[in-house]
Amino acid sequence: LFRSEEVKIDLEHGKELFTKVLSVSGADEDGIKTVTFELNGQKRNVRVQDKHAESASVVREKSNPAVAGSVGAPMPGVVIDLKVKEGDTVDQGDPLVVLSAMKMETVVSAPVAGKVLQLTVAQNDALKPGDLIVLIDAAEDEQLAA
Repeated sequence: LFRSEEVKIDLEHGKELFTKVLSVSGADEDGIKTVTFELNGQKRNVRVQDKHAESASVVREKSNPAVAGSVGAPMPGVVIDLKVKEGDTVDQGDPLVVLSAMKMETVVSAPVAGKVLQLTVAQNDALKPGDLIVLIDAAEDEQLAA
C-alpha cells in the first residue's frame, strides 16, 4: 500500500472497505510511527511500533510477583539513591532504593530477608511501575538461620 493509493477490500458480498494511506510520521523517541489513513472516507490515525527504528527508550525487565525476592518499582519515578549493592545481605524491611516522583520520595524496602543477587538500576534511572529493581535470594535467609 503506497501513499495516496486507494485500495478496495471486499469483506463479503456487498460489504466493501475503501482505504487510503495519507501520511506516515517519523519514528518518535520510542520508535512509534503515526499512520494517518482514510477508511471509507473517514480520517483515522493509528500508532505503530517501527521494528526497524532505533528506540531511545530503555526496555527494562519486569519484576515477577510470583517470586518473593523480585522487587519491582511500585510507581513511576526516578532512582535518586541506592541503599544496597549486589552481594549485600538484607533483612526484611531494609531500604533498597529511594524513588522520586513529583517531588515526593518513596523508599522501596526489601520484602524478604536474603542476599542481593542483582541490582538492575542506577542513580537517575527512570522507572515505570513493575520494572525490576532488585532480585533477592530469599533462600540465603534460610541458610543464615541454620
